[in-house]
Amino acid sequence: VAHAEKDLVELDLAGVSSADALERVLHLPAVANKTFLITIADRSITGMVARDQMVGPYQTPVADVAVTATSFKATTGESMAMGERSNIAIIDGPVSGRMAIGESLTNIAASYIGNIKGVKLSANWMCACGEEGEDAALFDTVKAVGMELCPELGISIPVGKDSLSMRTLWQSSNGESHKMIAPLSLVVTAFSAVVDVRKTVTPDLASDAGSSLWLFDLGLGKNRLGGSALAQVYEQVGNEAPDLDDSALFVRFFNAVQEMLGSDLLSAYHDRADGGLAVTLAEMAIAGRVGVDVELSAPGSDPLAVLFAEELGAVIQVSADNVEEFLKVVERFELSDIVTRIGRILPSSLSESPAVRISVDNSLVIDSTVSKLDLIWSELTYKMQALRDNPACAKDEYDAKSDVTDPGMNFVVTFDPDADIVAAANLSSAKPRMAILREQGINGQVEMAGAFDRAGFESVDVHMTDLLSGRIDLSSFQGLVACGGFSYGDVLGAGSGWAKSVLYNENLKAMFAQFFARPETFSLGVCNGCQMLSQLRDIIPGAEHWPSFERNISEQFEARYVTVEIEKSKSIFFTGMEGSRMGIAVAHGEGRVDFSAHGSLQGLEDNGLIAMRYVDNAGNRTERYPLNPNGSPDGITSVTSLDGRATILMPHPERGFRALQLSYRPEGQFEGEAGPWMRMFRNARMFVS
Repeated sequence: VAHAEKDLVELDLAGVSSADALERVLHLPAVANKTFLITIADRSITGMVARDQMVGPYQTPVADVAVTATSFKATTGESMAMGERSNIAIIDGPVSGRMAIGESLTNIAASYIGNIKGVKLSANWMCACGEEGEDAALFDTVKAVGMELCPELGISIPVGKDSLSMRTLWQSSNGESHKMIAPLSLVVTAFSAVVDVRKTVTPDLASDAGSSLWLFDLGLGKNRLGGSALAQVYEQVGNEAPDLDDSALFVRFFNAVQEMLGSDLLSAYHDRADGGLAVTLAEMAIAGRVGVDVELSAPGSDPLAVLFAEELGAVIQVSADNVEEFLKVVERFELSDIVTRIGRILPSSLSESPAVRISVDNSLVIDSTVSKLDLIWSELTYKMQALRDNPACAKDEYDAKSDVTDPGMNFVVTFDPDADIVAAANLSSAKPRMAILREQGINGQVEMAGAFDRAGFESVDVHMTDLLSGRIDLSSFQGLVACGGFSYGDVLGAGSGWAKSVLYNENLKAMFAQFFARPETFSLGVCNGCQMLSQLRDIIPGAEHWPSFERNISEQFEARYVTVEIEKSKSIFFTGMEGSRMGIAVAHGEGRVDFSAHGSLQGLEDNGLIAMRYVDNAGNRTERYPLNPNGSPDGITSVTSLDGRATILMPHPERGFRALQLSYRPEGQFEGEAGPWMRMFRNARMFVS
């Protein structure tokens, strides 16, 4: 094979202003807000997700790394992050490979791994083999990555895959033949064991006016723009791309960040990747809705290169109390030459959007606000959502970004989440039997079992086929929970097929009716289990006012982290929790409360049977999307029976019984082991006693 000659042209950015460049780059799909892709898939399933894509009090999709816990009792875990630099391969294949690995590592560095040698890589190679120059580029890149860079970094690639026919052929209507080939691509997934999942640092800036912003510049001031988002939005490629030039320096950087995480020195962290430094700063400001004043220095350089070069590196926030220790770590790892204090946090208020000001060599080049940048960055996701989903809902979510008075998610807890009321009651060591009920397609049973197990129950896996066959009878259980998931793949409507398998079988119907009638039993339905139990209302004492649950008003599956308020109700699950406002995961496509065919809103209100409502960030019950992700009237999302023994709810409390499961928790709240929803399961154990 032979290398192909490349006719590379230097970038021509004459007349381009920094403000126009930032607006174009923020609109680019590779850079822009991609909420529309993230919220349509369940990202809280398993109950062991410690870090998902969304971060901060405004749930912004800028997380660098995914983190999961090892088990329901561990604080160790696993982290995963990705890197890809396909655009650079047009300029130089080996450089794109090194940069892909570099990006995956600067992403995963936000989790507390301990040492770079703990990282392993999975390499997904893509190439149009057989095309001119592509085989040679593939060989060079594999050699550069596998034989040179990874050994220098002290990491390995034990697994991977390849797709080596990355081309497409077609004929137009006039018979003309066409061919398109994809550039050489290495998509890298970095993964590692995690020492402590609670020490992951996210990009959202803290509103700490005394803190400072620092840049780790692994590009050593070269600010190469080839293959960048900036080049792409001006329909160019360029001829000089960023590179991972110094592997020893990179290792020192990575391990220094790990020591800082272990010592809790960092308030925020975000790698410099798609879009460059300007985008990194904008995303951090948007995620925290915090203003920044940044001063960059690059004598003799084009300000555009300083702002938009996609060199490897990271921006971190350090509180005033931690600066001295932070600088000691920097010096110990010999990083002083690449670490620069670049800015500060601006005081903010709830009367105007915080400012984002960036100067280069004392010349103000970006003068905007968080709200303006957020609206630009989020326009793509808004328009995609409006085409695919209910456009009114898409507009509600987009317009909310203009509300400068929104304080973000904030919680009020009227009890001590870490108080173990079960242990304090000195109950019998005998564990009540808890039926963790599931049907084909249900996938939330394991975390539900984990929550009840921690509360002192003997969690028993009960499949509907166990009941149908007679292997298990509900008479031996004191509690029953119908779990969440995609029963029957939702093809029969969420929960409907499951309910009918009970109602249309006389033996099962009698078994369930007898269980519900026993005064010492309790039952819970969550998500699909909520829909299922709601359709068993006729055999559940005191459930005649229960509604149905229909398709979300957005016409889309919704995976969100929202705020709910616990109402004063008769539910045995929420004793002592009344008045609390807390974050909770939702993941459903049919969760809208509907009284048109069944139930009575007035009956629920008159009898104190509404247990939980969606509320906005001011604590008011809401129907506004996505704070209310399904459009339920008056924010209703949980109801209970007249005696409080049967409760159904759409959100997932079993995915918040540990503090580390929460997608966001304000500083100073939920810092112990227990999450706020653990009390709910302990209340059930107290009822049994």
